Amino acid sequence: MKGIRALLAASLTTLSLSVASLPVSAAQAPIHFADLNWESGSLITEVLRVIVEKGYDLPTDTLPGTTITLETALAKNDIQVIGEEWAGRSPVWVKAEAEGKVVGLGDIVKGATEGWWVPEYVVKGDPAKGIKPLAPELRSVKDLARYKDVFKDPEAPTKGRFLNSPIGWTSEVVNKQKLKAYGLDDSYVNFRSGSGAALDAEIASSIRRGKPVLFYYWSPTPLMGRYKLIQLEEPPFDAEAWKTLTDADNPDPKPTRSLASKLSIGVSTPFQKEHPQIAEFFAKVDFPIEPLNKALAEMSEKHSQPREVAQAFLKDHPQIWKAWLTEDVAQKVEASLK
Repeated sequence: MKGIRALLAASLTTLSLSVASLPVSAAQAPIHFADLNWESGSLITEVLRVIVEKGYDLPTDTLPGTTITLETALAKNDIQVIGEEWAGRSPVWVKAEAEGKVVGLGDIVKGATEGWWVPEYVVKGDPAKGIKPLAPELRSVKDLARYKDVFKDPEAPTKGRFLNSPIGWTSEVVNKQKLKAYGLDDSYVNFRSGSGAALDAEIASSIRRGKPVLFYYWSPTPLMGRYKLIQLEEPPFDAEAWKTLTDADNPDPKPTRSLASKLSIGVSTPFQKEHPQIAEFFAKVDFPIEPLNKALAEMSEKHSQPREVAQAFLKDHPQIWKAWLTEDVAQKVEASLK
């Protein structure tokens, strides 16, 4: 009997030691975040991961994919979190949300926008650089026709040049239709860059040289944090007109500004139910646009890793993220940053 008890005690001791030696990740499956491949998405994802790991003591990792494949994976709970979801635009998301498989939490970047922009010096000038205002009364897209010579296209000098999105982007179709709707297709060349990077390079080159440039862009992005820009006014949003802009084959597009952007944190429904405290935190996330754009600009200029920039953002802006968290969670995150 004593031998059996000794054997049982030894077995329990061994089992206890084995369990104790297991890493946390073996006991707790990691929360899978989407590995987003644009600047704001990657930075926001890393901010969320740091807080989940340090504040809630849960492991995380990231899984790559396209927007469509990641949204499909979220609907199946193969991943649990998309850190920056442009909610309501993708048919995959709309279907999954209607079926109750995914949820968009919060309004994480108020002021996120897209539209047509010009450098501030085009309208106001820049005395420090000896630049005079070339379009002092430019406020709206309806003013562009009379300023076509300011934005002269070098390959078609009788027209202005509008820098559109690369071919294949949804916004490229919208902007092409807007040129028609605003009566500008005869006075401006619809110039499409080969890639997002090429669009950035064209804009940056013009601004460095103090040259006028008219372009489509969106925020939050590094470019918005780097330069002083003015967004041109467009007509108020009209849902029926918007349908004509998204239809590349519509021969009579109607003028309207783009659909309002709402950026949320996309989560699978099972994750929301399993981690209600984290879901509550996600619903409170709010990145002010100005410090976010500045952080993105620094990340781009210094070629810094998103994780590194996320930790610096948390150190520099405790007043922002502490408002999202309970006091005990915030203290744990703060302690990890020292």
